[in-house]
Amino acid sequence: MDAFIKESYFYPKKTVKKVTPLSLDQLIKECKKQHTDAQEILYRQYAATLFSLCLKYCDNRASAEDTLQDAFIIIFEKIGQYKNKGSFEGWLKRITINTALQKYRKQKIFKTTEEAEIEEVIEVEDEGLPLAFLLQLIQELPDRYRLVFNLYVLDRFSHKEIAKMLEISEGTSKSNLARARKILQQKIIQQRQSAKSNQG
Repeated sequence: MDAFIKESYFYPKKTVKKVTPLSLDQLIKECKKQHTDAQEILYRQYAATLFSLCLKYCDNRASAEDTLQDAFIIIFEKIGQYKNKGSFEGWLKRITINTALQKYRKQKIFKTTEEAEIEEVIEVEDEGLPLAFLLQLIQELPDRYRLVFNLYVLDRFSHKEIAKMLEISEGTSKSNLARARKILQQKIIQQRQSAKSNQG
């Protein structure tokens, strides 16, 4: 297992290409038997998708590499628990996200203070901005705001689910989301003002 997990995850194109003679159900069945050939096929089929997820939740590339490796080890250990109900890719993503979040739970970044809930709904006006710029702004958010923003906005978890995943209250989840949106809104306004000044 380690041989193909520890090889480069920064994927030559062949790791992204989804070519396998097995159906997904057959592939899962073979992985449940701990067949390494099937495990390697599954790794190559989903590594790129899950690594992108790791990059979103980790604060640097090295941490994302470690998280991907840890996530696949857990996936292969727990694949017997997958009951072929619901999206298999969704199951893989949930394990990967939980693996990434585990580091932050250990650091207890949410335990310093329980933040007061903010009722105001702040909309981020991102129209016309490059996607790469928006993703960079999200990555620059403080961890506790970035994690909640990613979980709620990008991966569509509810505040109830986020509270359970991060071991915080729903109110803290909502307030962290609001603060994340406020920071993003301020940075976008600054960027637009700077662009106007340069044009002038």
